[in-house]
Amino acid sequence: MNKPLLAALAALVITGAGAAPAVAATETDSGSAAPAVKAVNFAGTVALSNCSGSVIRMPDSADDDPALVLTNGHCLETGMPDPGEVVVDQPSTRSFSLLNSSGTRVGTLRASKIAYSTMTDTDVAVYQLTRSYASIRSTYGINALTLNDTHPVAGTAISVVSGYWKRIYNCSVDGFVYRMREGGWTWKDSVRYTSACNTIGGTSGSPVIDQSTGRVVAVNNTGNEDGQSCTVNNPCEVDENGNVTVRQGINYAQQTYLLAACFGLDNKLDLYASGCALPKP
Repeated sequence: MNKPLLAALAALVITGAGAAPAVAATETDSGSAAPAVKAVNFAGTVALSNCSGSVIRMPDSADDDPALVLTNGHCLETGMPDPGEVVVDQPSTRSFSLLNSSGTRVGTLRASKIAYSTMTDTDVAVYQLTRSYASIRSTYGINALTLNDTHPVAGTAISVVSGYWKRIYNCSVDGFVYRMREGGWTWKDSVRYTSACNTIGGTSGSPVIDQSTGRVVAVNNTGNEDGQSCTVNNPCEVDENGNVTVRQGINYAQQTYLLAACFGLDNKLDLYASGCALPKP
């Protein structure tokens, strides 16, 4: 996970850097990819107390469905889920600051529950809100970001959009990691960024947006800070043969296309739906 927020803020003060966002709060925009086909901005992103996130809809979500917020499992207000733990339909009243295209806070959204969260195989949390997509658009003029339902492709130009730090990181998908280990957690098929996306604590939970489609393809979650191997804040890559690689300064995200098969009519979670491969309780 990216550093805790307080550590990130301390680092900013020490270095004199401006506001930056990857871990539960921390990173700065240190590079740019090729010009985006679609302009990526902050509309639909949210700021949490310690992380970033976004209002998302599935490809088949209806306007009157209860809206959803996507962030990391390690950003939960109840603490990080243990390895093997899956949280489903847990009541929550967490609030989210909704941002417009320029990154200005325009309102507060509130959760009714944690629909799904885990740090097993992936690092994700999906909150259900008390308002529908139509209600949010009517009040704030902001649409949800649409989740892509297919596996991303290496070389894709992406933007990591942090609502917490109000910063956008531009880079490309460098590749995919068979298994990534950090502390006691293991994640599958993680997205590895090229070095320009040097996200920091507080950027955790940021949507990773395909610049050509404007759709969410992953959720930002961690990076190797100190060059250590497989420790907290220092994830390592493990290949099919068990070989371990450490890439200090490189950051990662978890793919989100798997979520689309698990949320059906009325945005209801169904972990036993056809094609749903998310971990179950």
